[in-house]
Amino acid sequence: MQKKNLNRKLVLFSGGIDSTTALYWAQACSDEVFAFTVDYGQKHKIEIESSKKITEVLRIPHKIVRIDLTQIGGSSLTDKKINLPVFEHVSRTKKGIPNTYVPFRNGILLALAAAWGDVIGIDSIIVGFNIIDSPNYPDTRQSFVRAMEKAVNTGTRTSSSGRKIHVKAPFIRMKKSEIIKKGLSLGTDYSYSISCYAGSEIPCGECSSCLLRQKAWEAIGEKDHLLQRLEQEGQI
Repeated sequence: MQKKNLNRKLVLFSGGIDSTTALYWAQACSDEVFAFTVDYGQKHKIEIESSKKITEVLRIPHKIVRIDLTQIGGSSLTDKKINLPVFEHVSRTKKGIPNTYVPFRNGILLALAAAWGDVIGIDSIIVGFNIIDSPNYPDTRQSFVRAMEKAVNTGTRTSSSGRKIHVKAPFIRMKKSEIIKKGLSLGTDYSYSISCYAGSEIPCGECSSCLLRQKAWEAIGEKDHLLQRLEQEGQI
């Protein structure tokens, strides 16, 4: 039986830079932490294996749920007929919503996370969303986070229990370099965090996610933990 008054947080965990930082952040300020990952049919499925390795090292309970958003399509991350956009430099990325946006993905993932959270009795869902060094996705904005929190508390048993589930985005107004700095201060190991949209553990260096990650590590003047590991293993 669940003990009363425990601080229990569920992290929506993809295995990337932001959600890995969120996992360490939650672990530092919680009695119990759970990780929740969704295999939604993304081309970069390598991030699922990455998320397993990270949670195993941290000994955090980890649930992986499988759905199929390839049936919806509309994104270069789920539709084989849509090419992944590549760029020479991060400054070359275009304004507006990119085709890497998966329609309402974060709403779907948060709904699934809330469902499991309703079962295990959490007080917060932690997300790594940020809007500064990030593609222009509509489902990462603060207004979206607030709306989802309201929906979660209206549509789960919290509506009649007197308690509340908070949806927290602690890094939403931080640069990616600032997120990494925060993670490093918490002892975060990014050597298995995957950002590349192309589907390989070795970064393609051309997708927006790779370029934003590279820019962030360069800004703090340190070498990406992932590249360090890949070099040590002789993969690059």
